[in-house]
Amino acid sequence: VKSMAMIHEKLYQSPNLTRVDFKDYIEKLASNLIYTYKIENRDIEQVFEVKDVEMNIDTAIPCGLIINELITNSLKYAFPPSFQNKKGVIKIKLVQTGNLFQLEISDNGVGLHADIEPENAETLGLQLVHTLVNQLDGSLKIDRIRGTKFTITFQELNYKERI
Repeated sequence: VKSMAMIHEKLYQSPNLTRVDFKDYIEKLASNLIYTYKIENRDIEQVFEVKDVEMNIDTAIPCGLIINELITNSLKYAFPPSFQNKKGVIKIKLVQTGNLFQLEISDNGVGLHADIEPENAETLGLQLVHTLVNQLDGSLKIDRIRGTKFTITFQELNYKERI
């Protein structure tokens, strides 16, 4: 809910009421999640690679929910107590080329088990990610080498124009 509220807040602050600037949104969302999960006393670095990326609200909401879910999963599962003496890194990269977006969310944690796939996951979170990627008509690739990296490629959704 907070993820969607933040998107609406960014939209209302924007001079253009149809597009959301994602750089500030992603940084604020990640910081809020780290605070919510009381991770601030652990050594987890946030790395952002997002430059001048804008998208319409119909694309921004599912994209924001995907980011929210994947960062939450990293915070909850990637850095267990056995990871305590290592520096954790969560990286978010979002690149826009024309109407095409590529979102990468990765961590250097313990990694996602090989038998877990979002389309067959028993957890609601990864099922939600799978459903939202489908809603964006996107593709999802998972790299499980040195942590976990989710790469989602999608185009901006173009629903019926609103008046």
